[in-house]
Amino acid sequence: MRLIAGVDIGNSTTEVCIGEIDNLGNVTFPASASCPTTGTKGTVVNVHGIKSALKEAMEKIGKDVSDISLIRLNEAAPVIGDTAMETLTETVITDSSMIGHNPSTPAGAGQAVGKLIGFQNLGSARQNEPYILVVPARYSYEDIASVVNRINGMINIEGIILQADEAVLVYNRLDKKIPVIDEVKQIDKVPDGEIAAIEVALEGQGVRMLSNPYGIATLLNLDAEQTRKVTPIAKSLVGKRSAVVIKTPAGNVKENVLPAGEIYLSGEKDISVNLDEGAEKIMKTVADAGKINDITGQSDTNVGNMFERIKTGMSDLGTFEKSDVHITDILAVDTLAPVKISGALAGETCLEKAVGVAAMVKTHHLPMEKIAESLRQDLGTDVVVAGVEAIMAGLGAVTTPGTKLPLAILDMGGGSTDAAIINENGEISMVHQAGAGELVSMLIQTELGLEDRHMAEQIKRYPLAKVESLFHMRLENGQMTFVEDSIDPRFYGRVVLLSENGLIRMEKDIPMEKIVQVRRDAKRKVFVTNAFRALKTVAPDGNLKNVSNVVLVGGSAEDFEIPEMLLEEFASYRIVCGRGNIRGCEGPRNAVATGLVLSYVGEMK
Repeated sequence: MRLIAGVDIGNSTTEVCIGEIDNLGNVTFPASASCPTTGTKGTVVNVHGIKSALKEAMEKIGKDVSDISLIRLNEAAPVIGDTAMETLTETVITDSSMIGHNPSTPAGAGQAVGKLIGFQNLGSARQNEPYILVVPARYSYEDIASVVNRINGMINIEGIILQADEAVLVYNRLDKKIPVIDEVKQIDKVPDGEIAAIEVALEGQGVRMLSNPYGIATLLNLDAEQTRKVTPIAKSLVGKRSAVVIKTPAGNVKENVLPAGEIYLSGEKDISVNLDEGAEKIMKTVADAGKINDITGQSDTNVGNMFERIKTGMSDLGTFEKSDVHITDILAVDTLAPVKISGALAGETCLEKAVGVAAMVKTHHLPMEKIAESLRQDLGTDVVVAGVEAIMAGLGAVTTPGTKLPLAILDMGGGSTDAAIINENGEISMVHQAGAGELVSMLIQTELGLEDRHMAEQIKRYPLAKVESLFHMRLENGQMTFVEDSIDPRFYGRVVLLSENGLIRMEKDIPMEKIVQVRRDAKRKVFVTNAFRALKTVAPDGNLKNVSNVVLVGGSAEDFEIPEMLLEEFASYRIVCGRGNIRGCEGPRNAVATGLVLSYVGEMK
């Protein structure tokens, strides 16, 4: 009896399958294990994760790693998909023109227009002239309300801008109810004497006048040319609860289109495309190029710098030269990124056009032999680089109950989406494509403006709910669920993630509906797009109607909604599609590791 270990190094997880083979070539699978991948996939740092997974698997059967006769590794192509996000437009303010922000606690509702006046300068105010009062944080809310009430009828205060977070406290004490905006941190830079318009929206709504170029023109009495120039202002205020626009003679607000640059594809066809033409045109160009040898970008542009960073990052991880690093596939995705407005006074952000890119990076010599050599020295065991990922995944997927040849496999991992089709004769056609779970996480983090990538990963992985009392929650699908024990009061009124280990609170105040929309859109942009792209590449005659069965494997196949998304998308092609269940017990995991063991058995026979 021999113990053979198949090791699948993924972008996120390293998986191990232990096979026990007798002299007749019969195989059983006594154990499997997985652990987080250490370092970037396909680099020598992976050895630490491999050893941990091997140790865990062997402990399950009461044996030592030294009892393994042979370790078979997959050919792991490094994939970078989490560093390539470029903003294509930006809104810039000069000369201290504040254009608004989105505090969580404005007060009142409606619009107000007037001349800005500092709280300390009220003595110079004129009667019958409308003013917007600007108040630094050193004044208390009682003093502000008291003074405004006292001068009511003598000085016309139409609205208030506060530096402190006290809008509701001031508003509740006012005799004449007016819109109040707070949390303007750099209030000292707001220019006295200029005309300003402020707006506070009703609960659950966004501003209407200041998010409309013609609304701004109405409030500030602008001509047609000035109205055209304030379009970036209106765009930046869409969806905001409160807003301020200041009409400064020298101030300038403009939308810059950044130099996106050309993407150059060297393949069966040498072809180029501009990044700012959008993801759909980029992906059509990638398809038209045929088999790609390398992808580069125009020098001194966003996309050129993007690809340069990717290649430099990979060469820094290995011992090969940057000239040996080639990008053989990309997945481009259109998105909107909340970007801080240059020159803004209160940390205002604006949704700007951006493109996310996942790239497949290869070198002339994959560093797998170095990983194998390091394992040989550390473990004293024979180690070989045995198989291409897509082929091994195919062999593993065939062990799913209810499958037969011909069979298509989609291996959806963290960095790449692999597809393979095995025909009745056992012949395999395959493709290895950039873009999977890590790109989805990047899109979620970007579009929701999250600082923490880990939270984006959690949002990708778990469904949502809103805690509406201490004994019930409203799930994202509208269902109400009740609990016997009281929910922790810390979760009351908050959006939470329903993980297997309990509730996870969303710290950032984002509506549940928006989070669900962003999450589902990100998964569709990446997984649905890549699934169709991959299957069309490997399908006979490039026609999906020639594919009858698709088995989903890999970490992303465990997702609670991706398989259902793909099932819906493939329904019109009459394709049977579902999660794999490797060896009838592993679910969609362990396909490649299992395939590595099975391929050894096949070689023996």
